[in-house]
Amino acid sequence: MIEALNALLSTYGLWLVFLVVLLDQGGIPIPAWPPLVVASAQAMERQEPVWPILLAATLAALLADTLWYLAGRRHGAHMLRLICRVSLSPDSCVSSTRAIYAKWGAPSLVLAKFIPGFAAVGTTLAGHQRTPLRRFVAYDGTGAVLWAGVAIATGVVFHGAVNEALLTLESLGRVGIGVVLVALAVFIVRKYWKRRLFLRELRMERISVAELQALMAKPGSPLLIDVRSAAERDATGWIPGAVHAARVADLVADAGAEVVVYCDCPNEASAARVASQLKQLGFVRVRPLAGGLEAWRSHGLPVETTSA
Repeated sequence: MIEALNALLSTYGLWLVFLVVLLDQGGIPIPAWPPLVVASAQAMERQEPVWPILLAATLAALLADTLWYLAGRRHGAHMLRLICRVSLSPDSCVSSTRAIYAKWGAPSLVLAKFIPGFAAVGTTLAGHQRTPLRRFVAYDGTGAVLWAGVAIATGVVFHGAVNEALLTLESLGRVGIGVVLVALAVFIVRKYWKRRLFLRELRMERISVAELQALMAKPGSPLLIDVRSAAERDATGWIPGAVHAARVADLVADAGAEVVVYCDCPNEASAARVASQLKQLGFVRVRPLAGGLEAWRSHGLPVETTSA
């Protein structure tokens, strides 16, 4: 097995590294770090340079990220919803992740790959917010080099331990292969279970834009809560009369009041979480706005802005 692995890495090593990183950064749940560590450790064992591995990994990551960027630039919020629909980590789409990019912009891409769930969302947001392509490539490329470099450096520094581990797996024969496959299966199942729990948390009744309009036309309008970051709120405006979530504690006095919570994120994830928290505090009539601010604007309805 070790001889076969060495032959495989020596013959197709760079292509394997490129493919695994491309799939990983493209959204397929295949961990890319272990192959990078093994490839660099094997290169050290054969006394070969590791910079080609770094180059292949960087180019693969940059290619995948650029595809996310272009998709976000063309399809915007629809692409973000698709990420949440297929991702094993849908919690990566909540407003906290978007707030990182809203606060730091393109420089946040340098560390994006070290933040769980941020990489695909961050690169898509870069396209959605029309970050210049040259600026995107500069920061994202730096992040790709750093991310791949840490994995390769780990393989270089601990190449002895890595090769011993491979020898141990070789001695175990089929049991060793089974251990690797079980570990990969556990990783995927754990991600899938977290996804199920997250989606279960979001299950609650929504209010449509038409229903909200009807409520706002009646006396005693519902309390509208905007859970987006202050930066997003200032940049894109808000539904007339909506208050920022930070002010809710000062404004809500009647637990029986009609409360509508909205965000601008896939699956109304942030709004649903805040609505759940308000229900736990005793507020009975709390619903997220289906589609969030985007749905409101798509109906041609007005928004308030800082300038107004």
